[in-house]
Amino acid sequence: GGGSGDRARRAGLTPRLPAVRCMMYGFGDDQNPYTESVDILEDLVIEFITEMTHKAMSIGRQGRVQVEDIVFLIRKDPRKFARVKDLLTMNEELKRARKAFDEANYGS
Repeated sequence: GGGSGDRARRAGLTPRLPAVRCMMYGFGDDQNPYTESVDILEDLVIEFITEMTHKAMSIGRQGRVQVEDIVFLIRKDPRKFARVKDLLTMNEELKRARKAFDEANYGS
């Protein structure tokens, strides 16, 4: 809509998300998607992140966002929940690989 978010974007107050354009292309959009499409998607992403952050800050440890809070919030959405589990698993595997690499190269 034509709310204050649109005015903030035009005034350059809302940060741009350069990755959105690349992700759109990676998921099958044109290499140079319409600016309007990128803007709409950016608005949706920023709105989602803001909403999730506010919800996460109101549960668990007050005023802090923790991974467990995000997992709790998306637990009933099977696609988001599966994706978060995949990303957390990948993150743990990367940590283990880095640790093994550091130990092999620098001793421990």
